[in-house]
Amino acid sequence: MDKYYSYTDFLKAVGHYQHANESERLLNEIYLDLFLNSMQRLQRIDQLKDLIDRALDERNKEAFYAYTTELNQLQETQELEEPQETVN
Repeated sequence: MDKYYSYTDFLKAVGHYQHANESERLLNEIYLDLFLNSMQRLQRIDQLKDLIDRALDERNKEAFYAYTTELNQLQETQELEEPQETVN
């Protein structure tokens, strides 16, 4: 689902002043794609937490390890994509 948007393609779209609508559409598409990916990731994280609870209740070690591994990977990805706060 992830799309790759090259910086060069974006600059080409922005560089053509007569095609300002094209660059706006590209930028809107990028923002929409980022938003949808973020929402999908958050929904999957919530789903995995429920599945982990169920696996614990059922004492299913294999499912627990599979779900926690996926959850950890998603959370690491989310942390990498969030803007870093600077401490002054």
